[in-house]
Amino acid sequence: MRWTTSRGGTRTGSARWTTSRGRDTTVNLWRAGLDAVPPGVWERTGLRVLILADNRLTALPEAIGRLRRLHTLDLGHNRLTALPAALGDLTGLTRYLYLHDNRLTDLPGTLGRLTGLAYLNVGENRLERLPDELGAMAGLVELRAQHNALTTLPEGLGRLASLRELWLRGNRLTGLPGSVDRLRELRELELRDNALDAVPEALRGLPLLRRVDLRSNRLRELPHWLGEMPSLEKLDLRWMDFDLDDERLRGLRERGCVVLT
Repeated sequence: MRWTTSRGGTRTGSARWTTSRGRDTTVNLWRAGLDAVPPGVWERTGLRVLILADNRLTALPEAIGRLRRLHTLDLGHNRLTALPAALGDLTGLTRYLYLHDNRLTDLPGTLGRLTGLAYLNVGENRLERLPDELGAMAGLVELRAQHNALTTLPEGLGRLASLRELWLRGNRLTGLPGSVDRLRELRELELRDNALDAVPEALRGLPLLRRVDLRSNRLRELPHWLGEMPSLEKLDLRWMDFDLDDERLRGLRERGCVVLT
């Protein structure tokens, strides 16, 4: 296979084009040293899996929108600063979308069209906000947005009725939107290394929430309702600047919840 790089030279390499049971066609260009995606990739409209991770990509063309049969797209560990709106045309994405470890400062609202996507990773970027349209991604089960520069989250987050895991470590969050109280399927919440000064009220009563990581925040006290969280199995409160010898914590421990302080 031959392709032309963005530097104008010709690079020869081998991509793995594989077929599984005659249905799932995969192009794997992981660590291929690419500055640009080979144009021929955008002509393969039957692709189901496209892996472009660990290259030097800085941009993607709108032509990516042609690959409407993709169910998995891996763009992690590149140098992308923006995403084309056509990413929202990939309505066949139902499994994984990896956008982590790039240089993104914003996400297109068109991502909201990916209503069947189960897993989205936008961690390790430079995001200051998430689009409210994210709330339309009704199929999301796991959302990872750790190590960005988020100060708030959109109210639309509460529309993610299927969400089970939410990873937000290493941002600048001072609270959560009230709509989080509608995440009735949420099991795991990571809020480590943020700027929270209180346990978000929106967590109260979430029926299936099992694990909450609040390490290294700015909490000064614990809410009276903490012991009422019905499914809590693990609560991490390490590296806080206040006395955690609290009756509420004893109650949690007595019922079998692991509390780390």
